[in-house]
Order: sequence, then C-alpha cells, then structure tokens
Amino acid sequence: MAHELEFANFSFGTQVRKSPYSDAALRWGAKGFSVYNHMYIPRDFGNPEQNFWNLINHATLADVSVERQVEITGPDAAKFTQYLCSRDLSKCEIGQCKYVLITDQDGGIINDPILLKLAEDHFWLSIADSDVLLWARGVAVHAGMDVNLTEPDVSPLQLQGPKSKDILRACFGDAPTELKYFRFMEYDWHGVPLIISRTGWTSELGYEIYLRDASAGGRLWEYILDIGYKMGLRPGHTSGIRRIEAAMLSYHADMTLANNPFELGMDRLVNLDMEADFVGKEALARIKEAGVKQRLVGIEVEGAPFVGVNDFYWPLMNDGKQVGTISSAVYSPRLDKNIALGMLKVEHASDGTELVVDKLGETRKGKVVPIPFFDPKKSLAAAS
Repeated sequence: MAHELEFANFSFGTQVRKSPYSDAALRWGAKGFSVYNHMYIPRDFGNPEQNFWNLINHATLADVSVERQVEITGPDAAKFTQYLCSRDLSKCEIGQCKYVLITDQDGGIINDPILLKLAEDHFWLSIADSDVLLWARGVAVHAGMDVNLTEPDVSPLQLQGPKSKDILRACFGDAPTELKYFRFMEYDWHGVPLIISRTGWTSELGYEIYLRDASAGGRLWEYILDIGYKMGLRPGHTSGIRRIEAAMLSYHADMTLANNPFELGMDRLVNLDMEADFVGKEALARIKEAGVKQRLVGIEVEGAPFVGVNDFYWPLMNDGKQVGTISSAVYSPRLDKNIALGMLKVEHASDGTELVVDKLGETRKGKVVPIPFFDPKKSLAAAS
C-alpha cells in the first residue's frame, strides 16, 4: 500500500497500467514517469546528462516493459507475420531478431518493432508506441489465415552500456554473453522464464531481458541491480541524447502514419522484389517509382546548449519560407553540439545546406549533416 500511495503522485488513473518494475523503480529513485503504449515508463532518475554518461561509460538498467509484445502463433503464423511486415523474413532463423516495419495500405508506417522468432509458428513483435495488436487483429479478419493473436505476459528490461556484458555474466552466467548481435536465447532464472536478447534502444553494447512472469518483476530488478551496482550499474531511462546521436527514430516524434519508409531512409526494410505479399506493397512500389518529396536529415544547430529535449516541432526556414521541421533536438555533451533530426523538402536536404531554425521565436543557424552523428557503423552495439 505504501508504494501505491507513493505512485499516486504520478497516476493518471486505472486506464494507464503500471509495469512489473514500477515500484522497484520508485525505490531506486525514479522521479518522473511518462505514458507509452498505455503504460507508465520511468523518464526521470535525476540529471539526464548524468544518465547519458552512466550509459556510455558504465551501464544502466531501464524499465522498457512498455515495449509490449504482439504474439503471433498458429499454422499460418509465419505467413501472417510476413504479411504484416515489409522486410523479407524468409531467411529469419529461430533465435533471431529483426528490426522491421509495419505499413498500412497506403505505405504509411504503423510501427517499427523488433521481431523475435521463437519457433516456426511462434513470433513476437516488440512494439513501439501504437496499437499494433488491434491493427493485426483487423488484418487477420480479412486475411483468411489460421493465426492466434494475443498480448502475452512479457515485460522487457534494458541492460545497456560497455559494462553490460560483465554484469550480465555475473547475473546469468556465460551463455547469454555469447549471443551475437540481434540474437536471443531462452533462460530459466530459478524457475522464472526469461528471454535474453542482444538488442536495445541505445546503439551501445547491451541486452534486453524479457521477463515472462510479471509477478517476479520486483525480484528481477533488485537482483540485477544488487549484483551490478558495485560494477557501475545504475538505474536509468532511455536516453534522448544517445538515441538522437544514433539517429534512432522515435514513433510519434520522428515518424508517424503520415510517413513512408523511403523518406525516412529505411529503404533496406522494404523488400518489394520478394515473392511474398505484404500490406502496403503496391503503394510502396508506387511511392518508390515516383520518388519522395521530403527526407529525414541530421541538423547541427548553433548557439547555447539546448536544455532538455524539445517539446514542440521547430520550423526550418530558408529565405523566409518554411522548408521543413525539426522533430527531435538535444544537446550532446560528448559532441559538444546541439544536434537534431528533422524532415526537409528534398531540394534543401543535401549535406551542408544552411538553414534557419525557429526555436519558439528564437532564430538560430542550422546546417544539414550526415547521420548518425556518432558511431555510424554501430561498432559499439555490434562488437563481438
């Protein structure tokens, strides 16, 4: 009851779900929460810059159980999963993860989940912030395929940072640390079923731990932090600084249903030449042939360091006319620069193009630059 009363300070009511780790996050210093996929997610453990340094120098443990799973099973599970996703899954192996896109009939992006293949007839979609289960059930009504669609009892944690491998070994032994990038394994933790994957939303070395029994959430959080704390592990949250450095897109911020994969530079996730059909295939073929009118770019912005992240979309101006919009902006203490992601008309999207940023009435100079801003080959996350 004490923790329920404490959590009431953040509560929006019963329509928003707590995670299995919410009370433990409070005990370990969470000071603020946001809502994602109709669930609470810790967004504040103090100074966000310190959270960033903890992540890139040591390790952080973050509650990302808001990455809900859409579970697809049944005789036609593989065929149906492919029908939802624009990326070719024909060579996806059991134990493998893939970053995929789900598009609608017009080629708009519904979600950009991580897919996990647990068996030939068993898949999870670990989703971003949109109602994929409802979309999938609607598609299934008309697909004529034999599938079951549910939300299983699964709650992921993110263990990320250069020390994450040693901490994972101390907690769960050698086997999980031998996972290759975008691979996973099942693990029995004293009778509690887990899936451990070599993935994460940081572009740092890291792992995600999928708890398959919500009642063990507090125990798992405490176990990992009790072991990892003396090794440099700290409770934290997904870092806006690091994800913008890595040009990792956030659904509802950098991409929405109004965007197609080609204007976001996600061509590699759309396989129009494969034999299998998927929702939006014809529309995306037309879009590709016609070419896009806007493109996602990186932008460096001059002036004093930004405080926090932007809460509004900032217009990008050229010769007094708006030619684009900044969607995500932050100051990177590592790069000592203000960096941003934005959408620009293609005629203004070449590297080196100079623009004016309208930051809520304050104008600053900006310049289009290549992305990602840091570690473009993902050498940190993919290191063996």
